[in-house]
Amino acid sequence: MDATALANAIAQGHTTASQVMDATLACADAQAGLGAVARLLPRDKIPAGIDGPFGGVPMLAKDLGSHAQGLAPSAGSEAMRARITDPPEDSDFFKGLRSQGLIPVGLSTTPEFGFALSSEPTNQPPALNPFDINLSPGGSSGGAAAAVAAGIVAIAHATDAAGSIRVPAACCGLWGLKPSRGATPMGPDFGNYLMGIVGEGVLARSLRDIAAAFAPFLPQGTAPKRPRIALAIPERCNTLQADAARQAAELFKAAGAIVIRQPAPDDLGRQAQTIAGQILAVSLAEWLDALGITDDEVSLLSAANATLGRAITGPQIFALSRRIQQISHAALSLFADVDAILMPILSGPPPPLGAFPTDHADVAGHLAKMEALAPNAAFANIAGLPALAIPLPTCGPTPTAVQLMGPRGSDAMLLALAAKITPPPIAYPAPIAGMPQ
Repeated sequence: MDATALANAIAQGHTTASQVMDATLACADAQAGLGAVARLLPRDKIPAGIDGPFGGVPMLAKDLGSHAQGLAPSAGSEAMRARITDPPEDSDFFKGLRSQGLIPVGLSTTPEFGFALSSEPTNQPPALNPFDINLSPGGSSGGAAAAVAAGIVAIAHATDAAGSIRVPAACCGLWGLKPSRGATPMGPDFGNYLMGIVGEGVLARSLRDIAAAFAPFLPQGTAPKRPRIALAIPERCNTLQADAARQAAELFKAAGAIVIRQPAPDDLGRQAQTIAGQILAVSLAEWLDALGITDDEVSLLSAANATLGRAITGPQIFALSRRIQQISHAALSLFADVDAILMPILSGPPPPLGAFPTDHADVAGHLAKMEALAPNAAFANIAGLPALAIPLPTCGPTPTAVQLMGPRGSDAMLLALAAKITPPPIAYPAPIAGMPQ
């Protein structure tokens, strides 16, 4: 069951949009201890939905990225929340989502300024993994992933600057698309643009939900009749993650694809992680300074990262823009003989709570831990490539997901290619709130 099924139940009169909304808000309250929801709108402040493939379906906006009406994202920062006001209108991205009938009702939990692959904002409750509350649902869209996996909402907004859609998808067994650079709008304010490395999207329980959510932004696509897929597994991935990628490869082979082995783009991945780290530092410095947020109002890690950002010169930033284009160009060669690359997302299981503390100033060590958990994740961001998370069950306590990566602009092709396979279903911890049983 997914967001599409919930919308169909509303359209067919098996329930009403009002009943679904009441169930969603009640579920969010009942599962407050999960830490997935950072903020909910009062019932009387939630705008009515409109007709569309998701007519009447509630969703969460992420507390970072494009904004929804009445819900200014504060990036998991109390200092930022104190300085911003809620917008009277949707951003361009949320106008597209609302045109499909989705209704943003609140904000999902993120780490402070999105700078972690867990979602444990300073002085706020951490987001827990609903499959195992001792583990993280990932980051920085971890609250979104936890909310969807736990059934609070059927679909949730997510963003990805260095794996932040794909990592939570893998931690919670969800579908998610990190889109090509420029595929989705980031106006009118471009507050989370990050030199073009961020992609806006959603997390959901089904591929059809992902495709429907992206319909306002992507053209229709088709998959090659005999697609060629490269299977690339970094050596630092454990057996469970490697086996998941091989399982997905077998599903594509059974659907008629030609699967070949190809080395993982580890060198480009490490270069991309370094560039992404520098961009995040510069962005944070500009962000804090523009709002007048002082170092003593944020975590030690954020303060240290902002200090690094302020030390980067204009010529160095210009050089970063060139390196982005050079890596984007180098990525073209990876698809010279294949249509897509299939890789694990994680190197191992979801991280335990507390794996990414912020009470220290070791930015380099923090970035190294992020890269170790999600090898080559930043490569898709720096190169501007689309990457689709495909969920799979495992023999462990948590599911996972692998990623299917394509050339820039191949988003719709990846969706069509994934539609050729039927992965084994994920047994989520709870049904979706408001879904007729």
